[in-house]
Amino acid sequence: MPNIKSAKKRVLVNQTKAAQNRATKKAYKEAVKAFEASVKENADNKQELYTKAVSLVDKAWSKGVLARNTASRKKANLAKLLNK
Repeated sequence: MPNIKSAKKRVLVNQTKAAQNRATKKAYKEAVKAFEASVKENADNKQELYTKAVSLVDKAWSKGVLARNTASRKKANLAKLLNK
């Protein structure tokens, strides 16, 4: 446990940021899974699920949760699934 006031604050801030990062990561993973399920079932709403998944991947990249190339790779794989 830290003794210095600024170190105590860093612990709290790091916990908050870690929770936000987990929430962002979970949101895009759930969107990707929903899209993949809709492609597997050949559902009618797969285009809008694709748009939502790509949007959440972009948001994760802009918040620094995903690296640029990782986000690009995920979006390319989603597009490949959509056009299959």
